[in-house]
Amino acid sequence: MNEPTRSTLRPGYWCECWTQSPATGEGPALLTSFRAATASQAVRWIRIALRTMSSGLDPEAAEHAWAWIRAGYFNDIQALMHEQPFAMTISHGEIHIGWTARPALFLPMAHHQPAELPECATQFDPKPRTSE
Repeated sequence: MNEPTRSTLRPGYWCECWTQSPATGEGPALLTSFRAATASQAVRWIRIALRTMSSGLDPEAAEHAWAWIRAGYFNDIQALMHEQPFAMTISHGEIHIGWTARPALFLPMAHHQPAELPECATQFDPKPRTSE
């Protein structure tokens, strides 16, 4: 059987979202995963998830999330680009939600379309709008 050569493998990033709570028992449960083509795309996937859920978090967790969303993620993109994995965790009461991203090599699959972020992902404006 032939082994894949380095030229057939495609670099990218494997991202996962895990949760742990009394409902999941002792260990964390995988919620979802995502294959990103770039370090920026991997981190953007996590930032979008945090933006989406931040309004439902307790104030301390929301503050932690927004600090990372606004500027804390820059170092994580750099870490991924230097082939270092990273993890981001938010706790809300007894619920812990964690995201991981790590460099990976992917073997192309027949008839596989890579996942793309939704169009709205690049249109989010985190600044509150003032009404007149």
